[in-house]
Amino acid sequence: MARPQRRLPEARAMIVAPQPEAVEAGAAVLAAGGNALDAALACALAQGVVDPLMCGIGGLGVLHLLEPHSGDHVVVNGLSTCPGACTEDMWAEAFERECSDGYGYVLKGFVNELGHGAVTTPGILRVFAEAHARWGRRPWAELFDPAIAIANEGWLVRPHVATMMALDEAGYGRLPYRAKLAFTEDGQRLYLRPDGTPKRVGDSVRNPELATTLGTLAREGAEDFYTGSIARRIIADMQAHGGLLSAGDLAGMRPEIGPALTIPYRGRTIAVPAPPAGGIMVAEMLRILERFDLPALGHNSAEYIRVVAEAMKIAGRDKDLHIGDPRFVEPPLDRLLSDIYADQRAGEIAAGQKHHLPRTEAEAQHTTTISCVDADGMVVSLTHTLGVPSGVIVPGTGFMLNGAMNWCDPRPGRPGSIAPGKRRFSSMAPSIVLEEGRPVATLGAPGGAWIPIAIAQALVNLLDFGMTMQEAVEAPRFSATSDAIDIGNRIPRAVQRTLEEMGYEVKRTAATFPFAAVHGISMWDGRLEGGADPQRDGLATGIP
Repeated sequence: MARPQRRLPEARAMIVAPQPEAVEAGAAVLAAGGNALDAALACALAQGVVDPLMCGIGGLGVLHLLEPHSGDHVVVNGLSTCPGACTEDMWAEAFERECSDGYGYVLKGFVNELGHGAVTTPGILRVFAEAHARWGRRPWAELFDPAIAIANEGWLVRPHVATMMALDEAGYGRLPYRAKLAFTEDGQRLYLRPDGTPKRVGDSVRNPELATTLGTLAREGAEDFYTGSIARRIIADMQAHGGLLSAGDLAGMRPEIGPALTIPYRGRTIAVPAPPAGGIMVAEMLRILERFDLPALGHNSAEYIRVVAEAMKIAGRDKDLHIGDPRFVEPPLDRLLSDIYADQRAGEIAAGQKHHLPRTEAEAQHTTTISCVDADGMVVSLTHTLGVPSGVIVPGTGFMLNGAMNWCDPRPGRPGSIAPGKRRFSSMAPSIVLEEGRPVATLGAPGGAWIPIAIAQALVNLLDFGMTMQEAVEAPRFSATSDAIDIGNRIPRAVQRTLEEMGYEVKRTAATFPFAAVHGISMWDGRLEGGADPQRDGLATGIP
C-alpha cells in the first residue's frame, strides 16, 4: 500500500515555543502580516502571562535577529545588571556555599534569592522596545493584545507550570517555590489555592491587574516601566522593603546591541550570542567536537558520550575560569576558540584524559525560549527569564520581578563577583545556523546550565547525524556539568555500564526528556520544519 501523501500546506512562516497560548499569540501576529520580530514579541508577552515563574516584564533576556534583506545580524543583550547600591563584599560574610548544582549561591537568610534585595535591574522590556523600533512592522500596542486578553480571560495551569509551582529546590540550596508564591499577598491570591498549596493542573489563573499593567505599556511604551508610572510603583515598593534597585538603575538600563559570535562547523557557520551570554560554551564545544568523526562513534554510544561529555566539561571549566561581563573581565575568546586550543583539547580527549569540573549534576530551569521565521526570511531567536523568581510582585501590578542577584558571586575577586552595573554570565544561547551566508536553522532552550550542552547536542544531531529538527530536539540527551555524567532514562543501561567501566560516575535520571528543552526551526531548501521539546508543553505552528 502506498504511503499517504502529505496533505498539510507548506508553511511560509513558523513559530515555536514551550507554551501553546504564546505560540497562538505569535502565530496570530504572523497571520496578520507581522514579521518574525513582531510575532516573537507578542509570543514573549503572552509567555509572561502563562508562565509567570519562568519569565515576564520584570525579567531579562537575549534576542538574536537576522534580517537578510538589510543584512542586519545582531544580538540584543538585555541581561540584567546589579543595582548601583551593590558593593563587591556586601554579602561576603553571609556566604555559606555554592548551590550544589552550580546555579547560584546559598546565603544566610536567602537574601539573594527571596525578596526585594534579590532583584536586579530588569532589561527585557528595553530589549523589546529597542528591537521593535528598529525592525518591527506592526504597531507596538497591537503586540500586547493577545497577552492582555489571556490575562483578563484567564488560563489553565499546564503540567509544566504546575511542576514549577510545586518545585522544591532545597536539595540544591534554594527555597521551594511555594515560599516565593506566598511572599506577597498578590502572589498568594494569584497562584495558591485556599489551603495555601500551589495551584494544580487544570486550575485557572486570572490576572486583571497584569492586564492593566500591559495595557499601560501598550499605550505609553516601555519607557513607562523605566521612568514613568510603573517605575514609580516599583521604586516605592523597593524603598518600603529595603530593596537595592533605584530609580537611577531603571532609567539607566540599556541593552547592548552587537554582532553575534560566529564559528565554523562542518562547512557551516554557527552564530551565537557573545559573553556574558552562553554562546561561548556552545562555540567551544563544537570547535572541539569538529575534530572527531562523531557518526563513526555511533549516536549515544559509550565512546560518543565520553567524547562529548569531556568537551562539555572543558567548556564548563573555561566558563568558570574566564567568562564574566566583558566590561569587567575581558574574555580570552581568540584563544578559547582557536584551532590550536581545539586541537590540544581534542587530543587530550582522544588520549582518554578525564577533565575535572568541580560541581554537581544539574541546574534549574527558570527560563523560556522562542524561535520564529517569517515569509521574508527574518529569523528571530529569543530566550528570556526571571533568573530565579524573587517572589516580589509590586502591589497591584500583577507581575513578578526577577531574583537574578542569586546568580552573582558574593565572594570578591571572581569573574562573577558583584559590582554596580555588572551583568552575570547567563547560559542563554539563542542560536542561528548559516550555510553560504543563508540561515538554515535556529534554535534556543530554557534550562540553566543545561542550555549550552542541550543546544550543542541538538546541533550535532541536526548537522552531523542529519536528523530533522523534531528528531534533533527529542533524541535522548546527557549532561556533564560536573565530573559525573548524567544520562536520560532512554539511554541504554548497557551504555551506562560501559561508561562506568571507563571509570565515570554515571547518574541516571528518571525523566524521559531531561536536560533543558530545545525548541527550533530548520529551513533546509526553504522548507520550514519545527521542533518542540516534549519536556515542555509547547508546539511549533506554521503559517501557510
